[in-house]
Amino acid sequence: MIFRVLAALFLSFAALQPASAAAVRPNIVWIIVDDMSAHFSCYGETAIETPNVDQLAANGVRFTNAYVTAPVCSTCRSAFITGMYQTSIGAHHHRSGRGAEKIRLPDGIVTIPKIFQNAGYHTSLGSWPNTRKGRFGKSDYNFEWDASIYDGNDWSNRKPGQPFFAQIQTPGAKRRGGSVESAENFQARCADIFGAATPISKVTLPPYYPNDPVLLADWAAYLDCCRYTDRLVGEVVERLKGEGELKNTIILFMTDHGISHARGKQFLYDEGIHVPLVIAGPGIEAGRTRVDLVEHIDIGPLSLGLAGIEIPGHMQGRDILAKDYESRDAVFSARDRCDETVEHLRCVRTDRFKYIRNFLPDRPHLQPCAYKDKKSILVALRAANEAGTLNDVQKTLLFSSVREPEEFYDLQADPHELNNLADNAQHAKTLVELRQRLDRWMDDTNDQGRQPETALMYDSDMKVYVDGLRARKQDPAHLQIILDNIALMKKWESEGR
Repeated sequence: MIFRVLAALFLSFAALQPASAAAVRPNIVWIIVDDMSAHFSCYGETAIETPNVDQLAANGVRFTNAYVTAPVCSTCRSAFITGMYQTSIGAHHHRSGRGAEKIRLPDGIVTIPKIFQNAGYHTSLGSWPNTRKGRFGKSDYNFEWDASIYDGNDWSNRKPGQPFFAQIQTPGAKRRGGSVESAENFQARCADIFGAATPISKVTLPPYYPNDPVLLADWAAYLDCCRYTDRLVGEVVERLKGEGELKNTIILFMTDHGISHARGKQFLYDEGIHVPLVIAGPGIEAGRTRVDLVEHIDIGPLSLGLAGIEIPGHMQGRDILAKDYESRDAVFSARDRCDETVEHLRCVRTDRFKYIRNFLPDRPHLQPCAYKDKKSILVALRAANEAGTLNDVQKTLLFSSVREPEEFYDLQADPHELNNLADNAQHAKTLVELRQRLDRWMDDTNDQGRQPETALMYDSDMKVYVDGLRARKQDPAHLQIILDNIALMKKWESEGR
């Protein structure tokens, strides 16, 4: 009888352990920002001050060599939410699988939120500030997914003591809009908030852009987007502190790709793929700087590791905070179709060199793309080119009618990637090594971009794209540009270009 009582007490105690253990498991909060490079004070930006991101970095670890595996929203997000290269799961074309033709994850691939949910975490996908009451924040996944992987758009409705995994999405540099007027309006708002907007006099553009008034004003507005984002980071921290959760919460701050510009978003230059990554919270060493190469698909595995959850063996991302982690000597990135514009780019980057392969070299760098071409900065660049006011470097890099099949840069000597050394005999050995390294990566990761997107999938997604614009009563002239671009893409493909 005594044995039975003791056994019952033991089983009762054991049954309580998961709930007790769950109460001390850390909360995980991801702050994911749109369209922003590492222009924060702690990353060396001097034109503005970003005290909240700086404080986060002081309290944790700052990665100076973090790179996305895809320089555009939906492909990047499809990758980090699975811990997989977007090219391995068939999610490599921007805004794909949205029409009648669907994309489904390969067997056995489970999203990060679902893994957290299965482990007893409350999962949420929200935005900040939370203006979309009751609605999820930005997902933008290219594959079919079940909304039930999220328990809500905020952690406030979790069970008492339940740990939470929360994603907070914020528009970032999208706040400046794409026109001169929208940039001016945003800066006026920032002047009210901060006392003054960032002046053009503080802007230093990369050398591949001309000091055009439109570009300078846009960049100033972009820097104010960074200040505004920094303010939101502070608000998130204050909320966690006010709720008594900050001491048990690990915060991860990252952007989904670089600034939206002519060599940034959608492209494999560092302006497009280099991002900030800061992680702070319990168990994270304060004030540390990591200079080794990491990929944005690592944030899933490292978050699972911090929560004590087993990392699935299929994940290509790595727990870069694990004690037994062995640092990479290279990172990889890929760009494929964006909206109507067909493209095929791959790159491998080491700490010193970058190799880019242009699979469609007979097309211009700035292919027709309605989304980007309507932006005031692209209008200004094209006008400057037609007026003959660009220097030789700017004209060559931005407006050549064709591209070199291979680009090779010594980033130590040429951080802005201005001088293509693909034909330089001095670097021939390294070029061959990186060429082979990229080939192996495409083979080893089953790069599904090696086969062109089918006409059936392209037409399916273009129908959704065009029908959506029509439903929103898009300007007919802009809509016609998209239709003309679609026809041009099909024409170039038929010509083998």
